[in-house]
Amino acid sequence: MRVGVPTEIKPDEYRVAITPIGVRELADRGHEVLIQRGAGEGSSIADADFEAQGARIVPGAEGVWGEAEMVLKVKEPQAPEVLLLRAETTLFTYLHLAPAPELTRGLCDSGATCVAYETVEDRHGRLPLLAPMSEIAGKIATQAGAFMLEKPLGGRGILLGGVPGVAPANVMVIGGGAVGMNAAFIAIGMEADVFVYDVSIDKLRELDVAFGGRASTVFSSTLSIEERLPDMDLVIGGVLVHGARAPHVIKRDQLAMMKPSAVLVDVAIDQGGCFETSRPTTHGDPTYSVDGIIHYCVTNMPGAVPITSTYALTNATLPYVLALADHGVAEAARRDPGLKLGVNVAAGKVTHPAVAEGVGAECADVDEVLGIEEAASNGVPGSDGAGATAAHAVRGAH
Repeated sequence: MRVGVPTEIKPDEYRVAITPIGVRELADRGHEVLIQRGAGEGSSIADADFEAQGARIVPGAEGVWGEAEMVLKVKEPQAPEVLLLRAETTLFTYLHLAPAPELTRGLCDSGATCVAYETVEDRHGRLPLLAPMSEIAGKIATQAGAFMLEKPLGGRGILLGGVPGVAPANVMVIGGGAVGMNAAFIAIGMEADVFVYDVSIDKLRELDVAFGGRASTVFSSTLSIEERLPDMDLVIGGVLVHGARAPHVIKRDQLAMMKPSAVLVDVAIDQGGCFETSRPTTHGDPTYSVDGIIHYCVTNMPGAVPITSTYALTNATLPYVLALADHGVAEAARRDPGLKLGVNVAAGKVTHPAVAEGVGAECADVDEVLGIEEAASNGVPGSDGAGATAAHAVRGAH
């Protein structure tokens, strides 16, 4: 298979969808890898590093999109890239389609098969391709929030950890998954007073053990959030519903309860945002104010640390990339039900229920669209190989 990797064109995006390790693995399996010239520069990977492992460097994006049977990206395709998609192309990237009906229509119109990193699940129902970026985004969220609390940046002018004789800042983390746990760990390390909210008691028990009593765990509800919101200096939102639009856990009228120039960091902004007043921002212009509250809603937080992010992402995606390249989408999806959940759009139809609900579209049966049931009835061999291999490799990569 010809696998293409274009340069990311989203503003302030410096990641690339593959490393020389990934190129080597694909090349050793007989696949051809096309890399757009300079695609790795933002992650300090030179064209020569890719070439040394068997990649072919292509001058422009049109060449990559035009030749590749599977295109690997990091972020959702931008408008010029959607126009380059072909019906015979498989696109494998973060898509976050639930809050993006226009992009979803564009992908449907292209006829391409679009597989989203963020809805691929492992055998335990976890999100292995979202996890590494969630970990990074959680850590960045606390760092960014601490920075934005400084007075010259519009914040309250409080040091997260305080000093002897002066109390530290209060930090509320809503959502106890990968984002919330990592955000809390950094806030604890910076010696803030930390409160972590989640609706799962089991998750709160896990976090209580992980934090060793250094943070307070709170059952999340509208009332429990409102009770502590007036004391908070920094609120980090990291709630997630698999593939769906994020629920609003803080509404606009609740901003009046907060201290002037407190900071909200919305890590769920890719899925529409978990604060009612959230809207997407960039690293170049990361914040805005609503009712005196600073909002930080950068849609690609891990893009700020591309060397870390690129390698972490490829470690997670590579087993799935190999499965798709070796077997094609239909067979790889048949072998691995978790990978099948990543198929969001195919043959002009939305094939993921949460995405369909988010954009107001009818949800087509993915097995029928990809012809998986037909292939199975014809006795296609190897039904237990790829999924087990991919899941095992993902575990090993961590």
